[in-house]
Amino acid sequence: MTRQPAHRPRRVVLLLVILPVWLALSGGFAVWHFLRRGDDMAAAEPPHFARGVSETLLADDLRKLVEVIGERHASGQNAAKNLTRAASMIEGLLGPANTGYTVRRVPGPAAWPILHATLRGTNPAAPAVWVLASYDSRPGSPGVEANATGLAATLAAAQAMADDPLAASVHFVFLPHANDPDSPVVETAAKFKELAGTAKAVLCVEAMGAGEELWLSSRDSAATPLAEIAGLGSVRGAEVVCHGEDADCASVLFEMGLPAVRVATRPIVLAEESDGQIPPSATLAASAGRLVELIRRCAEAP
Repeated sequence: MTRQPAHRPRRVVLLLVILPVWLALSGGFAVWHFLRRGDDMAAAEPPHFARGVSETLLADDLRKLVEVIGERHASGQNAAKNLTRAASMIEGLLGPANTGYTVRRVPGPAAWPILHATLRGTNPAAPAVWVLASYDSRPGSPGVEANATGLAATLAAAQAMADDPLAASVHFVFLPHANDPDSPVVETAAKFKELAGTAKAVLCVEAMGAGEELWLSSRDSAATPLAEIAGLGSVRGAEVVCHGEDADCASVLFEMGLPAVRVATRPIVLAEESDGQIPPSATLAASAGRLVELIRRCAEAP
């Protein structure tokens, strides 16, 4: 007599069907959660460690740029290496191990990156303030005022403001080409324009060692910083500050349609000028402190 196969209980059949489905769904959810958590961690800002503008540290940064690194441009083998060393110095000072910024390396038109660090505002959708400094020098010069003092002051500002709860975001950007006329200056400026998009203000910082008071100059009479300078310095005519030339970074960016303002303490450094004298550290610290206040006012301005 042939035996009929035993029927499995209904609940066993259901378990055999549901269990693989449940395992697949729970495994998929676990993978999604892991990836989402990774994205959130990647997007999270690392802790920032602000420090006030320090005369001693500013003097040390300036000495390293001028005396230890020296000429920084693409027109010579040693100077090209020094341009790379300057970029590494910026990344080290502002990066996670020191100040806590995430420093992006944006590919430029040549071998050196545009460096970009962001201080996120409480209203990140609002137009941002962009603070710009070059890290190169012209050939034959250690580039004190063009542009080691501007670079040192901008680094000090980024460090001092690292945990500021400002309304608008502030972007600190460092360009590899601005002072060497044989380098891709215009192409580098155009790359920055792509990066900045619609900007609330663009502060081009250079020559910060000649005095404590800031000189602002712009071909954009409606630029936000011009209305925020009270007590920090004065607005100077671009024709006087730039000696009638349009070769400075702010003028180049203005011609590209950006609201660029030159922030300095003297006119542009002419090609025939000597540019190797390190200024008093107290003077540079004072002008850097005023730069910090100007950036804060621009970020909070309506």
